[in-house]
Amino acid sequence: MSADLLIAGGRVFRGLAGGFTEAVAVKDGRVMALGDDALAAAGAGTTRIDLGGRVAMPALNEAHVHLLPYGLGLDRVNLRAEEVRTMDELLRRIRTAAQDTPRGGWVLGRGYDHGELDVQRQPTASELDAAAPDHPVFIVRTCGHVAIANTAAMKLAGVGHNTPNPEGGVIVRKNGQLTGEFQERAMRLVRDVMPKPDQAQMVRAIGAACDHLASLGFASASDMNIGMSAGMEEVAAYDAARAAGRLPLRMWQVLAGNPEGIAQQAWEAGMRPMQGDDGLRWGAVKVFADGSAGGLTAAFFDPYLDSVGGGTGVFTFPDDKIHALLKLYHEQGWQLDIHAIGDAAIEQVLLGMEAADSEAHPFSGRRHRIEHCGFVTRDQRRRMKARGILPVPQPTFMYEFGDLYVKNLGHERSDHAYPMKTWLDEGAHPAASSDCPVCTVDPFINLYTMITRATNKGTVLGPEEKLTPEEAVHCYSWCGAFTQFAEDRKGTLEVGMLADIAVLSRDIFSIDPAEILTTQADLTFRDGAAIFDRHGEAAGAAAAQ
Repeated sequence: MSADLLIAGGRVFRGLAGGFTEAVAVKDGRVMALGDDALAAAGAGTTRIDLGGRVAMPALNEAHVHLLPYGLGLDRVNLRAEEVRTMDELLRRIRTAAQDTPRGGWVLGRGYDHGELDVQRQPTASELDAAAPDHPVFIVRTCGHVAIANTAAMKLAGVGHNTPNPEGGVIVRKNGQLTGEFQERAMRLVRDVMPKPDQAQMVRAIGAACDHLASLGFASASDMNIGMSAGMEEVAAYDAARAAGRLPLRMWQVLAGNPEGIAQQAWEAGMRPMQGDDGLRWGAVKVFADGSAGGLTAAFFDPYLDSVGGGTGVFTFPDDKIHALLKLYHEQGWQLDIHAIGDAAIEQVLLGMEAADSEAHPFSGRRHRIEHCGFVTRDQRRRMKARGILPVPQPTFMYEFGDLYVKNLGHERSDHAYPMKTWLDEGAHPAASSDCPVCTVDPFINLYTMITRATNKGTVLGPEEKLTPEEAVHCYSWCGAFTQFAEDRKGTLEVGMLADIAVLSRDIFSIDPAEILTTQADLTFRDGAAIFDRHGEAAGAAAAQ
């Protein structure tokens, strides 16, 4: 019985434990053989991919991404710092978008970083008013925890000078006047009056986002806060996308669990933990504990530096409320995927998790997660490990925001942020991810950051936390599978595993780390079938049989 697919002619990375071999053969969607056995398994009907010195490895797993919002955002104003470095450019893009939008229609943007703008401050409502006087405007900072609305948007939301701060949110004022800035749960005041996408829009967005991730070497991903754009219609949109063949990635789905989310509604509608299959599984619920360190809303014990205003951040909920939510979702059987970045927020979450761990509902085997977990103490790491609570960090935060961390928090705290090597050595299985669209979803930037600990300005933070390329890929593949209870099926290229494989344009395990930044995925396979083929290699090889 010959193989369906043979990949040879370069190195094949099996996984951190297996190391390298020179060939992998695939049959019926799974790894059939490796090395000499793989070469011997090829027959007349086998599709052959010649690596030509490139490398093949387990396809990547994007363990924390907001896939539907990312897809929807592809049609919104791009304000990311790679392209927008001045306030004038930000406002020019808003002005151009307004000119292309019918009067009264919303102008939506995402991705600006005030720390990268020439003015080193947030935009204001009055500036957005001047750029788009006839449109409501709402732009979201790169972290997703701070947004700016113009006057028209605030009027539609019913927000005035005397509107009180909602629980877990801040409506920023200066000298008693609205600035247009909304932090954390206050952003819902505006989002609740924005038009909701319909199912056709969401299916297109899911498909576009999946196709882009496949082009980067991903065969698995997640959607980390489902229900915040269109409620339960997002669940239906995923089912529709799969039925239409627009869901090429394996998806681990995480329901929005804050009171404004859909977790309780989904439960009442009959949804249950682990419903679905490896292609589309509903496994977890997300709750927010704090904000972002770049946006000064992550909750810390020690304050931010005086030079940026001090303060200790924003808790999304008081202790009793978030602890009750964690207990509820834990006892319902969901995996907890809880957003906590600052050490004080991590402590709040850990105390709630520890209180929920009971004889009737034990934590053992549940693989609950703390998302981001950026500024974690030694004692918190110990307590997480004792209960099998996993960190799901974003090393690329260090690349994009590391210098801002230094500005906001100082060098010592920044050096110890996102301690990938420590977690790996302690057996914590850190699942590297991007939090896209907060950061770029480009995995090669993430891999580069894990290997070098360098920011995009060249600052090296905590060099003792550097990983080898093999360790970095392990965190980006097997560890993600582990958080999704799928490490027995994906994350390595051992015999019997699912044939989810990425072929890269360079052997990232043997080149200078700087070259990783310009590396690409040439092929991505799921179940041994190409879901991305940059140069038409798989199609050409199959046609030549």
